[in-house]
Amino acid sequence: MSDFRLEEFLPYQLAILSMKVSEGFARIYKEKFGISVAEWRVLAHLSQDEKVSIREIHCRVRMDKSKTSRAAARLEKAGYVTKRENRCDRRLVELALTESGRALVDEIAPLGMEYQARVLETLPEPERTAFRQAVEALLEQFE
Repeated sequence: MSDFRLEEFLPYQLAILSMKVSEGFARIYKEKFGISVAEWRVLAHLSQDEKVSIREIHCRVRMDKSKTSRAAARLEKAGYVTKRENRCDRRLVELALTESGRALVDEIAPLGMEYQARVLETLPEPERTAFRQAVEALLEQFE
């Protein structure tokens, strides 16, 4: 028998925590707007930049390219995004939010901020601030 304890292993704990927090927010936007996690991630990234390629979204969110493409196709069909070939590289597809896509993000984003606040409120101050700083430091370390 090994001394290794999975439930005490930091990568495992972070994966489980991430999954639980993400699933909690996903329930909110899935029930209210009928979109998936992949679709939300595409929308969220498009809200940060005017035009983004599927390849860029895939790299940023570490989501499978085919999953990203399928999410973009569903969002295009729903009228939330437009797809265009990149003029410089015809192999790249650029995505952009439509007016209704921007309106959808504008509805979901405040719900996300409220959800984030509720999650963080489970930690007392100053642990809340320390947690945020630790997360940022770890993210910077592993870029």
